[in-house]
Amino acid sequence: MHLKLIFLPLLIIFLIFDLSSCSKKSQKQISSEKDLPHVEESSFSRKTWKSEHEVSSYTPKKKDYNFYFAYKNIHSWFDAVHQGIEAAVLKYKEIGINITYDYIAPEVVSASTQIKNVKDAAYSKEYDVIGIDVADISSLTPVINSLMKDGQKIMTFASSDASKENGCNRIAFVGNMHNYQDGYDLARAFCEKLNYSGQVAILAGAKGAPCHEERVKGAMDVFDKYPEIELVALDYDNDLLFSSYELSMDFIKRFPDLRGIFCCNMTNPVGAARAVLDTGKKGDIVIVGMDHDQEALSYLKDGVIYALGIQDCFSIGFDTVLTALRIADGLLPPESFPEKTDEITTIVYQKDALAVLRTLYVAAE
Repeated sequence: MHLKLIFLPLLIIFLIFDLSSCSKKSQKQISSEKDLPHVEESSFSRKTWKSEHEVSSYTPKKKDYNFYFAYKNIHSWFDAVHQGIEAAVLKYKEIGINITYDYIAPEVVSASTQIKNVKDAAYSKEYDVIGIDVADISSLTPVINSLMKDGQKIMTFASSDASKENGCNRIAFVGNMHNYQDGYDLARAFCEKLNYSGQVAILAGAKGAPCHEERVKGAMDVFDKYPEIELVALDYDNDLLFSSYELSMDFIKRFPDLRGIFCCNMTNPVGAARAVLDTGKKGDIVIVGMDHDQEALSYLKDGVIYALGIQDCFSIGFDTVLTALRIADGLLPPESFPEKTDEITTIVYQKDALAVLRTLYVAAE
């Protein structure tokens, strides 16, 4: 059965998780496996739900706004972010505020295409605020700074920021501020499952994409702690399903003793899982990855994937609109709103996969 993803615009049901593995943990270094808590304790809670997102008490100064949101690439992860954006727009429409927006991305991750799109939007002078999910920090930072110097208001959102620490003058960021920690936490779960030994490979997503690179860095910092974990391959799949499948097949062929594949985004755990099934390696190769792809969640339920770190994409989209309105009205952080609005991620395991599927999808077997 084909199942459609749902995020109801006026009655939003999304997951609230135990925060023991979330973003606000420090990147504390560990010296041995005995220092690792049993990470599976931080799984999905069936008891707690948040049913409503509300626009804040802030009253916008105008009746009409126009935004431009440039995201990384066409992908179902960003469809969930888009649902949050649309829900906020509908909420404001109820109180007489009209928000129009463009939500634009290339088919595949491309910093040069993103730069062209953002420049065209800025030069058109049509948009109150431009929001960017940064494809590459080094390429986008000078462009953002130049356009802001010319008077364009710019924020970043979704999966990747170019922060003030990177030399970027963007006004604010809404999204995942803890990609390193997500990779670190996933790698802890991964190594624990492997009993801290064996050959492993990494599917590293899109080269230069901050969220992918940071997750990989977090994972590698964990792997470095265990001499019996041997990283035998790292390849970039460019967030493409066929590429992640082909690379995984190549890993399995080249390394007959491969025990695990670490995946850093929403697409590549699906490619890895398909390869493991096609080679009869279910149960022999451990897979971890990110987010709420329906096929990935089904593989999690069936034990092909061991763990997924799921982000709250809906809140990212909803909060992006709330922040863009304030920026459009000339307000600035930190006095009027946070410079960085963080959203949660949690690790979900097989025992909770069906509950997550039933939460995010119309029906699930």
